[in-house]
Formats: sequence, structure tokens, C-alpha cells
Amino acid sequence: MSSAPSRAPRCDQTVAWQALMGHAQAHGRSMDLRALFADDPQRVQRLGLAAPEVFADLSRAHWDMATHKHLLDLARECRLEAQRDDMLRGACINGTEGRQVLHTALRAPQGQGPHSQAVHEVLEAMLAYVEGVRARAGGTQPGDIRDVVNIGIGGSDLGPQMVVPALEAFVHPGLNFHFVSNVDGQDLASVLRKLRPEHTLFIIASKTFTTQETMANAHAARQWFVEHGGHDVAHHFVATTTNVEGARAFGISTTFGFWDWVGGRFSMWSSIGLPIALALGAEQFRAMLAGAHAMDQHFAQAPLESNLPMWLGLLDVWYRNGLGYSSRCVSPYHHGLRRLPAYLQQLVMESNGKSVDMAGQSLPYATCGVWWGEPGTNGQHAFFQMLHQGTDVIPVEFLLVRRPSHRDAAHLSPALKALLDEQHDKLLANGLAQAQALMWGKSTEQARTELAPTAGADVPPEVIARHRTFPGNRPSTTLLLDEVTPHALGALVALYEHRTFVAGALWGINSFDQWGVELGKAMCKELLPRMADGDVRDLDPATAAMICRLRTPGGA
Repeated sequence: MSSAPSRAPRCDQTVAWQALMGHAQAHGRSMDLRALFADDPQRVQRLGLAAPEVFADLSRAHWDMATHKHLLDLARECRLEAQRDDMLRGACINGTEGRQVLHTALRAPQGQGPHSQAVHEVLEAMLAYVEGVRARAGGTQPGDIRDVVNIGIGGSDLGPQMVVPALEAFVHPGLNFHFVSNVDGQDLASVLRKLRPEHTLFIIASKTFTTQETMANAHAARQWFVEHGGHDVAHHFVATTTNVEGARAFGISTTFGFWDWVGGRFSMWSSIGLPIALALGAEQFRAMLAGAHAMDQHFAQAPLESNLPMWLGLLDVWYRNGLGYSSRCVSPYHHGLRRLPAYLQQLVMESNGKSVDMAGQSLPYATCGVWWGEPGTNGQHAFFQMLHQGTDVIPVEFLLVRRPSHRDAAHLSPALKALLDEQHDKLLANGLAQAQALMWGKSTEQARTELAPTAGADVPPEVIARHRTFPGNRPSTTLLLDEVTPHALGALVALYEHRTFVAGALWGINSFDQWGVELGKAMCKELLPRMADGDVRDLDPATAAMICRLRTPGGA
């Protein structure tokens, strides 16, 4: 058993917290970004931080150098660096489940980090299997794989589903990837109609091989496979699970395991990453692990003052508790990263959506806010109206990528690449303009002078000017990648993992359990037979009435 974690005070039990909250009351809510830039010509330089593959511009965040000092004091008084070291060395920081938290060990080079031998045995076996499948991928002979269907949910789905399209430029051209997670049969049915059983590989991703949604879809997929003339389930189905006996009973002989110290939302680096490895190949999958490890090293070794995951986590706490911001918009200006907001929803909100501390005491302050978003420029034509002129202040995190992913696409002509390069410039300009507009806004006087003489003839010009006024002083941060490669994406995801840990450590919560997921699942198991037999005894009136209505034709 690993050693116990160090003792650290909860954030509100420190002198630094009281000073920070006092600073928020006196200055935080009256900060104006435009004044902060005017008062400090070096603000951009002071608040730019570099980490492996990622540069962060934090100058448009709602904080000043006094805020920085208070946050550094808080980090030190909460022994944040010691808490980080506890996680990395394998202390049992997931106290409610009695587990280590060692997703970082999954990307450590061989011979480094805890459990290295076991990790690399599974990794080598998985990558050998991957190269065997890829060697015949796209072929026409029975058993040659063209389509890969990953069946999982939560952490067994969101990571691979985010990474594969993000790295489309590196994906094997003979393989198509599909992700099925919803227990709604339409999800699986819409995928199956595109497939031929003799050229399809199904990955059943479930640690216990008992996850209700995953196993329902797995059994339905096997039924389709057999009905459509499929032969050799053992060749066309593979499992990422620790329940080898359960997989064997299903008909699966090829399994790749992982460990209880790997949380689902931190598991894309493990065998849960099998679809990523099949898409990228062994070399590029290792590059993704190496990028994450580079960020791990930065997190472990960089001083607090220049440690990017530390500062992003501190900013999250400042926004939530100092300024009361309850939401965060993530806007990646890169089409490949379109599933990143959904991935972060689980990573951040499942980790830090807690209301009691490690000792089970109710917290007197807010923890995780709502994370959401869509890729730019789509979001600009949807919800950016609220970001600019709504009544709530919602910090925005922009992700920009210098080099477009289509640059090396072999199927594009030079002329078409030139046109798409121009579009990439437009994409980046849009991202820069949105951050600029959020900060600077537009005064009523500016709006008034821009009105055309005939504009809004039936409405007074002053009214129109008010509608075209932007308050500005809306905060944002910008993360910049040079390009989206396996190495860079690995570093970016690890950055978000560590940032989530930092906020949770300061709040004094366990970021690595998820009991809130369990209650609804347990109730579902109880309700499922009642849906079939109509027994509504002892149910609450609303649930009983809805079951009766659902069982009645035309009951809607």
C-alpha cells in the first residue's frame, strides 16, 4: 500500500485565503482590463507563460500583480507543491476509494515512475497488436479491417473520441473510426448500417466489463455481427478490460487491461487509448505519451512562479471564489479540437463537482463551475452574443493553432492549399478579434458616431446606439499551439489534467472519485424491471405516473 498523503490545510483555513477574499472585495470586482493595460506597459510580458508545446497569454484575465501575490501565498500555505508531489510519487490521495492516482505513470518512459514494468508490458502488447491490424488495414480480404467501432461511455469514450478527429492528419488512411456510447439504440444502429462485418473491428471498452450502457451496445453489436454473416467473434472483437473472464464468456480472447489507479477520465493514456493507437500507429501514440510526459515534467519541476498548470488552476479558484464566475467557455479555433469542450466537461466537472471536503465536511464556498463551449467560428454565430452583451460575465478560453492541419494533406492541390491557408488566417483573425472585442467593447458614444444617417428610421438613434454598445472588460485567456500533433495534443491534455488537480487540491476535495455518477445508475437498475412489468408500488408519484404513461400507447 502506498504511503499516506501529506497534511495540508483547506484553502479557507489559511491566512492567505482571508487576504485573497479581502482583496477580491476591495479591488477584484472593480478591476478594468483597459486600465490594467494602461497602468502596466509590461503586462503582456509579465503574464505570458510557456510550457511544453503551449504558450499561454494570461494578460486579459481579471487579475493584477497583487492578486498574483495573494494566490502564490495561498498555494504555499496550502502546501500545493507537496500535494502535487504526493500524487506523482503514488501516495494514496484518492482516500474515499483507497487508491493511488497515477495516470502520469502511463506516459513515463520505461524504467521511470511507479509500476513501470506492468505499464510497459501492456503498452508493448497493445502496440504489437495495433501494428498487426494496421498492416492489413484497408485490404479487401476477409479479416482485413476497414472500420473500427469503439463501444464505451464516459472516460472510455470521450478521450478517444476527442483525440482521433483532432489528429486526423495522422490517421491511417485505410481505417474509419466510429464511437458508440449512448444506450439509445439509434447511436449504434446509425453506425452499423455503414459497416460490413468481415471488415469491422469492435473494441469493447469497460474496466469491469459490466458497464450497463456499454454491455447493452456490445451485445447488440455481436447480434448484428452474427446476423449479417460474421464469423470469428474472437478476431473481430477486442476488449480493454480487467475482467478477462467476462470478456472470454462474451467470445473475446484478446484483452488489454489497466489498473484501479487509473480513473476513467484520465485513462486515454492506457489501453483505453487502443482506438487512438490504431488510428495513429505505435510511433505517434508514443509521441502523444511523450508530449504528456513533457508536461508532467514541467508540472513537477517548474517553480510556482512559472508553472503553467499551477497558474491556470489558481486562476480557476480566483475566478470561482474571488470573483464569483460560475461558468467557463472553451472555444478552440481548430476544427479538429471540436470535441475538446465535451472532453473537458467530464475531466473538470466530474473531478471537481464536489460539495464536501476530504473529511466529509460540507464546504462553505463554491467549487467547480460549468465548463462548456464550441469551436470557433461556429460559436460566434451562436452564443457569443451573450458573452459580449449578456448580464453574466463568462471568462472565455481561446485555443489558437499557428499551423493548419491541412498543410500537408496529399489530396489537396497547391492552389486549394493556398485558399485554405487564407481561410486559416481568417480563422486566427476571428479568434484574436473576439478576445480583443471582449476586452475593449464599444462605448455608446462610439456606437452613436458609427450610425448611418438612415439607420433605424423608426427607432431613435440613441436607442440604436445603446443596442450597439458593448460593455467590454470581459476576461479571456489564450492558449497557443504551434500545430496539433500527437506530441502537442498530449501536452495540452496533460496541462488540463494538472490544472484540474490544482483547483481541487486548493478546495480540499477529492478530484478522483465520482460517487455522484453512481446513485442514478443504481436507481436505473431498480427501475428497469418495472418498465417491463409495470410494477410501480413504493415509487414516488411522479416516477410512477411517468412509467404508466410510457407503458400506455399514445400516452404522451
